[in-house]
Amino acid sequence: MATETRAPFLFIAGPCVIESERHVHTLAAAIAATVAVAAPGADFYFKASFDKANRSSVHSYRGPGLTEGLRILAGLRSQGYRVLTDIHEPSQAGPAAEAADVLQIPAFLCRQTDLLLAAGRTGRIVNIKKGQFVSPHDILHAAEKAASTGNTRIWLTERGTSFGYNNLVVDMRGLPIMRDSGYPVIFDATHSVQLPGAAGAASGGQPRFIEPLARAALATGIDGLFVEVHENPAQALSDGANALSLESLGPLLRRLSAIHQLARGFSL
Repeated sequence: MATETRAPFLFIAGPCVIESERHVHTLAAAIAATVAVAAPGADFYFKASFDKANRSSVHSYRGPGLTEGLRILAGLRSQGYRVLTDIHEPSQAGPAAEAADVLQIPAFLCRQTDLLLAAGRTGRIVNIKKGQFVSPHDILHAAEKAASTGNTRIWLTERGTSFGYNNLVVDMRGLPIMRDSGYPVIFDATHSVQLPGAAGAASGGQPRFIEPLARAALATGIDGLFVEVHENPAQALSDGANALSLESLGPLLRRLSAIHQLARGFSL
């Protein structure tokens, strides 16, 4: 007989990078209100980066930087939002842990031992994004590095695998393989439709595939979803080509939350 194992829907959303203090506060409030209606009971984490150190071009906007960015994120957290942000260097882990609930390891840096150890030692949740060049089996070695600090609060996030030049593909087999580790698994539905470097000095994207890929991923029984959201993706200062528009979030989230509940509602 089936045993009920219902679990909260883990939902991470926000802009790629902090554009301004006012912008993140406005967007956090709008996303939180949408989540409350479209996916009541979901565990919502607001995501924004204080620095995008891996932009394609040296001329691209990177964000307000460590000091100002963490001040802004701490302000969000003081208002009751749970916050996730990237770190790129071990020295950033401690300060970021004071302003955020989750420290995210960018995909390009997922094998950096010192970075993983520094994040783990903070005691914060560590969200490790699986590199585009890493198999679902091998990302478990990154989790072991963080866990070696005694911190087992680790999430694993799938964001697609390099498929030739300027393209990514998602192998859905990887999701249950990653989940066999026992760590929560999240699907990054917006970076998975990214076309890295396809726009020359910036990345392109195919946002029309956000929903079909997210549907498929959640149907495997994973724990949650990561979506970059912007009220006007065409004007976003980073990753607008693959971001989800704020107005599309509510209807999409209703459908995806229902799939999550069906997939996770019963374990045979």
